[in-house]
Amino acid sequence: MKSQTADVASTIEPRETTQGWLVVLASMIGVAVGLSPIPFYTIGMFAPELSQAFGWSFAAMMGSIAVQSGVVMLISPGVGIVIDRYGARNVAMVSLMLFGLCFMSLGFSTGSLTLYYGQWVVMSVLGAGTLSATWTRVVNGWFDRNRGLALGIASTGTGLTGFLIKPFTAWLILNYGWRTAFVVIGMLPIVIGVPIVFRLFRENHAAVIDVAPDETVIVEEYGVTLRQALRDPRFWLLAAAFLLIAFALTAPTPNMENILKTFHFELPQIARITASFGLAVIAGRVIGGWLLDRIWAPLCAFGILMVPAVGSWLLTGSTVSPTSALLAILAIGFGAGFEFDLLAYLINRYFGQRHYGAIYGCFYAVIALGGGLGPVVYGFSFDRTGNYHAVLLSGVGCLIVGSLLLLLLGPYPRWAANRVISAIA
Repeated sequence: MKSQTADVASTIEPRETTQGWLVVLASMIGVAVGLSPIPFYTIGMFAPELSQAFGWSFAAMMGSIAVQSGVVMLISPGVGIVIDRYGARNVAMVSLMLFGLCFMSLGFSTGSLTLYYGQWVVMSVLGAGTLSATWTRVVNGWFDRNRGLALGIASTGTGLTGFLIKPFTAWLILNYGWRTAFVVIGMLPIVIGVPIVFRLFRENHAAVIDVAPDETVIVEEYGVTLRQALRDPRFWLLAAAFLLIAFALTAPTPNMENILKTFHFELPQIARITASFGLAVIAGRVIGGWLLDRIWAPLCAFGILMVPAVGSWLLTGSTVSPTSALLAILAIGFGAGFEFDLLAYLINRYFGQRHYGAIYGCFYAVIALGGGLGPVVYGFSFDRTGNYHAVLLSGVGCLIVGSLLLLLLGPYPRWAANRVISAIA
């Protein structure tokens, strides 16, 4: 038996090859059929059916999304640790399978709201491995020069689901009923996600190491541990920034139709304007990711996040024209699309890959907290004042302060390449 320790600058590097882009494709599909978009974009279609069947209020049914957000906020750090320990691919396949089965089980609801919420709790726990920490960890490992663009393309899966799943769900409910619709949609992660992840989703363990064929090589990934990250002031700076940014970017989304309604737009006009939001999210993911590869990320973030800040400000006037309303919605959507790409990119650059999943899970909990508070605060402000002017201005302030905090992060650390810590014959 022999052991060796060495830093190898050219031993293990992200290889921007066809395989890497296939991983991006698999990640995009995995995101699209995961826990984040499917329940969020389909609950509005199922709500009238469940209300008619069981007499549940809309507020009670929308509470299921709050249940999901709360569970995810609590378990995200733990899920990240599991991803780091057992591998993103294994976690993704198991979680896609279990998430699909849990979603299918909603089709067998009996009318008990308590049981219904319990199903959402279980689904959120078992499906948490399909959230962005899983996919971004692996994509980061395959890319360096085009990392931002790759992350942006991978995360467009949510936009694709938002565009396709509503009409598909409506068709299923109209032709086969809501119970069958739950079952069919729950099959998507299993019949589409699992095979594609099994075939294409691979972590980059490629190495060219000069050891004998009968030796086993143990490689330590670059970056810091979770404990080291928690002692780094940049961790808390980033957490404060994303708490503010998540609050400001998430809050307008569920309030969007009502915001436009306060300016006396008619429902068909509101529908046409808000339909642009999904396309703006996709644009924010791809364009923002491309820019991250070319501009220091905190400075890039400052510039891009001023776009939704202007969008929120446009909605604070006493009157808003249809053109201004459209520009505002596009601007907010563009910023919302950029948020998670930015987070994944910054974590990798400042804390590395070593405990990426655990660190990302901590920040996902921060985003869940800010994103969960935002819509409630906006709704409360409307109930008290009859408009959103003051709270939208607070959102503008949050974006400005959050962006300025990112500028304090300083230059990227210079990581050594992955380190060969032992070679055992």
